[in-house]
Amino acid sequence: MQEHETDHWVRTHEAPVLPAPPTEVGLRGWLWRNIFASMSDFTSPGKAVGSVMMILITVFAAYSLVWMTWTLLDFAVFNATFSDPEGLKREACFVNPTGACWPFVQAKWYQFMFGFYPEENVWRVKLSMLILAVGIAWLIFPLPHRGKVAAFMLTGFPVLAFVLLNGMPVEEDGDLGHIFAGAWFPLVLAAVIFAAWWLANSGRFGDVGSAFAPALLIAASGLALWGGLPLVTMAIDLALGTEVVETNKWGGLTITLVVAIFGIVISLPVGMLLALGRRSNAPIIKYTSVIFIEVVRGIPLISVLFFASAMLPYFLEPGVDFNKLLRAMIGVVLFASAYMAEVIRGGLQAIPKGQYEGGMSLGLSFWQQMRLIIMPQALTTVIPGIVNTFIGLFKDTTLVLIISIFDLLGILNNTLKDPEWSTPTTAYTGYLTIALIYWVFCFGMSRYSVHMERKLDRSNR
Repeated sequence: MQEHETDHWVRTHEAPVLPAPPTEVGLRGWLWRNIFASMSDFTSPGKAVGSVMMILITVFAAYSLVWMTWTLLDFAVFNATFSDPEGLKREACFVNPTGACWPFVQAKWYQFMFGFYPEENVWRVKLSMLILAVGIAWLIFPLPHRGKVAAFMLTGFPVLAFVLLNGMPVEEDGDLGHIFAGAWFPLVLAAVIFAAWWLANSGRFGDVGSAFAPALLIAASGLALWGGLPLVTMAIDLALGTEVVETNKWGGLTITLVVAIFGIVISLPVGMLLALGRRSNAPIIKYTSVIFIEVVRGIPLISVLFFASAMLPYFLEPGVDFNKLLRAMIGVVLFASAYMAEVIRGGLQAIPKGQYEGGMSLGLSFWQQMRLIIMPQALTTVIPGIVNTFIGLFKDTTLVLIISIFDLLGILNNTLKDPEWSTPTTAYTGYLTIALIYWVFCFGMSRYSVHMERKLDRSNR
């Protein structure tokens, strides 16, 4: 039998490692995947038309991006005036009449940040912002005791910031007497209601008592806050020795942050309650929530602010009035809460029915189900919508100018009236600066939203 040479079909050594195709790696690969791949298919008339359209759109977008970038750099950097060492003010900016006038921003920076706040007391604003920045950084980064820091930022920091920014009118012994006289009764009543809550929560009053336990706790907390807040603010004021700075002297970024943070912090829990109320089976609670949400969502924020500032005093007793800034903050909170309620309601509707049934099978009450099972999942689902509402609220703070509250944009418009800085590019420089400030805050909230989404994403676990 003739022997034939045997072919080996089983590889006995590793195949050589070949380099990746040039169109898949490096800059060329990135350009091909993200730009050229969508405009190089001419296998059919329809795909050829699509490729040609993509070429035109890409060229137009690239030209627009290059043109806008060059125009911005030319205005803000290349032809800009950066200093005014001789104190010439507007004359210094006429050296480069087509470029930005940055000395104007340097001269008005204090007003951009603090408005008309007295310079001798501006340390109080800086201290409040420092505490706020440290608290936010503590919550963002994985540092110890984050729960305690979060509790302080939600409860203690607003009180401390109010005393630092506004001060308390405790100047005479009679003021102390009035504060104690107004505080003892709410505190005593809060202690009695808290004892009733403890008994009801422990089952001493049966199922009826357990049903009313949350309402008793809310009432006790509200009365304790009502009676204890003046005492706490008085103690802080006496310790720091702060004098009163009326809110009409606040302005700039300080007002923007105060209104935005107050609206963000309060609108989220109020929106949660409204969302739960709209899904309630109790007709009174449900339709009250529905009417509030639909009415507020159908009214522009400018109308809400104008009503809070100009119309509300007509509905109060003669001689009764309260701070204009507080009225604006309440209006912003009510407006943002209506939108927040609908965002959270969308998250609640996305929760499967089995989650509710699982909570009931464990014997959890309605509020325990919401706190431990339903609401954490709902809030995680709608993080993008929540942060989007926060960003919109932060930018909507500019509307408080309609009621003569000088926020960041209002201060800019006020400083532009200064004839010593009247140049053709002063307004453009100021608006560019304000836009950059708003962009920094909004972009920071957006990136933190993306971080939270990735951290809480369980799709790949």
